[in-house]
Amino acid sequence: MSTEKSQIITTIDTLRPTLITLSHNIHSTPELGFQEFQAVKYITETLESQGYTVEQNYCGIPTSFRAVKKGKAPGPRVSFLAEYDALRGIGHGCGHNVIATCAVGAFLGLASVMDNYDGEVSIIGTPAEEHGAGKAVLLERGAFEQSDYALMMHPSGGGTKANLIGRGGRASGGVTVSFQGKAAHSSVPANGVNALNAAISLFNQIDMLRPTFEMQDNINGVILEGGVAGNIIPEFAKCEFCIRAETMHRIEELIETVKGCIERASQLTGAVPTVELEPIYAERYSNMPMCEAFKANMEALGVPMCYPDPKKQYGSSDIGNVSIKIPSIHDYLSITDDETIQSHSTDYTKAAAMPEADEVCIKGAKGLAMTGLDILKSEEFRKEINAFHEQQIPDCYK
Repeated sequence: MSTEKSQIITTIDTLRPTLITLSHNIHSTPELGFQEFQAVKYITETLESQGYTVEQNYCGIPTSFRAVKKGKAPGPRVSFLAEYDALRGIGHGCGHNVIATCAVGAFLGLASVMDNYDGEVSIIGTPAEEHGAGKAVLLERGAFEQSDYALMMHPSGGGTKANLIGRGGRASGGVTVSFQGKAAHSSVPANGVNALNAAISLFNQIDMLRPTFEMQDNINGVILEGGVAGNIIPEFAKCEFCIRAETMHRIEELIETVKGCIERASQLTGAVPTVELEPIYAERYSNMPMCEAFKANMEALGVPMCYPDPKKQYGSSDIGNVSIKIPSIHDYLSITDDETIQSHSTDYTKAAAMPEADEVCIKGAKGLAMTGLDILKSEEFRKEINAFHEQQIPDCYK
């Protein structure tokens, strides 16, 4: 192992108590997307305690930030991406406290050797991954114009076979629908307009269309509001849908399908709909040269890595939007050996603050920082990364 990588490891090991405290602090104060003020405060205080200036309100988003360490001269620009939003109702059931801590540790580790290299390393705080597509918003506002390579990790579960590189992700979109009806006494329902009936009709129509869906298509929804009492005709109903598909283009088609169902539900019931759309999460293009470097570095740290099952249906993340613009990785490290513990659950929330997760915070930070160093050190490696990126991104996105 090179002297510089040894220095990165030593730096991160020295910071271990600070990093574990950061992970637990974020975990104990879960916040939803674009509301992660306490998480940003914890991260900012950690970075400032190590002598770095943090740019707040990055690209006009109050819970985004950026910190930079420049090298000897201009050169390749490596960015580590932090996520720190929680899930509604269950807290950090996706382990974003681990993601944020790995990004902070990786930044501080690589920054410790930046005086020896051209280029720069940065950490970018990317809010609202779970609901709001923060990276897509940041991308639209130019947040990645100063980045050439983006690196992050994500916790998984199930032991070493869940330590994955090169895993893709489907495109995803969000649709929120509100129906406005008219309240009436339930004894005379004809005097009202039943907004809940409109919502139920919408769900039924989508279910009837499922046999026409493509293999990777999925529409899942919940009713957030549907009335206040059984003896009152509901005057308002609200539902939320998560739509997944193989590509952004297919998401756009499915959104039009849902809009058609909404219109028919309105015509049937008389309830007036209001539709809100989230930014679309793009499908993910993992840069395999970078993934393979991360794999080699993690295995040098004693963590075996695997390749994903190409037949599985995977979730979505707004890192996909970034991966279209610049070479990116979003590899997985398991924080629990228990295969029954699934992400987006209360059990996973507990796992995200256990000793196994703490260990991933440290080793993940090391592996990311070491991979960033590989990028900075080798022009040939950068050419390989860039050529792969150019080849893998469909022409429709260029």
